[in-house]
Amino acid sequence: MTSVQNRHYSVNASIDEGELNSLLDTVYVSDSGNRTVRGSSWYASVFLVVNAALGAGLLNFPDSYRQAGGVMIAVVIQAIFLVFVVFAILILAYCSDIKSTDTYQDVVLSVCGRNAQRLCAFVVMTYCFGTCITFLIIIGDQWEEFLLYIAKDVYCKEHPFYLDRISTICVTSFLFILPICFPKRIDFLKYPSMFGVVAILYVEILVFVKYFTYHQPPGPIKTKPDHFIDVFLVVPTICFAYQCHVSIIPIYSCMENRNLKEFSKTISCAMLLCIVTYTGTAVCGYLTFGENITSDILLSYDPDIWVIIAVILIAFKTYTTYPILLFCGRAALVSLWVDIRKMSLHEIEDSERNRRIIVTIVWFILTLLLAVFIPNIGVVIQILGAFAAVFIFIFPGMCMMSAVQNLVDDGIWTRRLKGLAIFACAFILIGAFIFGLTLTQSVIADKNGVKADKSKYTCN
Repeated sequence: MTSVQNRHYSVNASIDEGELNSLLDTVYVSDSGNRTVRGSSWYASVFLVVNAALGAGLLNFPDSYRQAGGVMIAVVIQAIFLVFVVFAILILAYCSDIKSTDTYQDVVLSVCGRNAQRLCAFVVMTYCFGTCITFLIIIGDQWEEFLLYIAKDVYCKEHPFYLDRISTICVTSFLFILPICFPKRIDFLKYPSMFGVVAILYVEILVFVKYFTYHQPPGPIKTKPDHFIDVFLVVPTICFAYQCHVSIIPIYSCMENRNLKEFSKTISCAMLLCIVTYTGTAVCGYLTFGENITSDILLSYDPDIWVIIAVILIAFKTYTTYPILLFCGRAALVSLWVDIRKMSLHEIEDSERNRRIIVTIVWFILTLLLAVFIPNIGVVIQILGAFAAVFIFIFPGMCMMSAVQNLVDDGIWTRRLKGLAIFACAFILIGAFIFGLTLTQSVIADKNGVKADKSKYTCN
């Protein structure tokens, strides 16, 4: 087929199974089959990266500062982790160029082998599935806040089914999310992603302005953690917030000029926007409410018109971010399916469209059902933050170690290679520590059950 030929493959060629898998969710030709589709510029890719990184984590960031023990502690930890976040992205991009791979799990396959790829695909699938649930929970929270503002008496006293949380999540998700979940290329979302970035910037400005205008005195404000180990409570949120690594490789593969120099521009601009947005929102949000802050910052405010605009923007921003995670999770699931079934290239190509449609519909319905019954985003973010550490630390560290070993000539380790190997080991060890600790903390915190995260202005 033409799409295969444009990847420089032929049916008779010797093709790595992982490279076959990457065919499933990437198309490089237009519908005419003759003209190559133009990729994204580096600045257009910035919107995709920012939209993938900025989202649910922003709403939960101020509360994570409270958990960690105050602004200073949280900012220092965030700065340290950002170094690893950026390095991990560049490591993944470098490794993806080795065999021109197009998904996170295929990068792992190309440098770490089949078993590592299978594990990676499973973790990617699990993480993306959980994140999609989080996005739908956010949509429910925002619509509830909106309805309380415009029709509180009807919403609280009459309880019409069409205003119910379940109805608003389901109906709006079917209308605004499902139709844009079916395309094969992720760069299709660069246009709605621009709207998502604008929505996030509005929320940041709102939190900033609310802090410097009159507001009720905040609750107690921490200057140190209650216990030393509490400093790690901010880590899951940081990892979850800055985890765009699963989406990075599909975004990188769709760039018009795919090279590290161009991609470095994208990452630099995207990370700068993320740092300013996350830190500014977290500091001003926490200092505004102190211990009285909710896990979703927008639920802490008196819902005036400016807050309601933010609520609506976040809801629609979430509609544009969900498909990015579904795309990556679908690619991981399909790669596992193809591997288990031992499908040939011909079978992969023939069944691609039906498989893509079926997986998308099943994925969407399952996440929708679970989102209805999970009480608040803090519950999911704590657990997903632990899994995000795997993508930011463990797998990039493994890829870097394998790449370094391939550079060793005749068993001679130069000082530079030794330094890179030590750095790779540090990635893996830190990731394993964070994963174990944060996952344990989240389980302990939730062992007595959790309550729904309600606005203080909700129905009594």
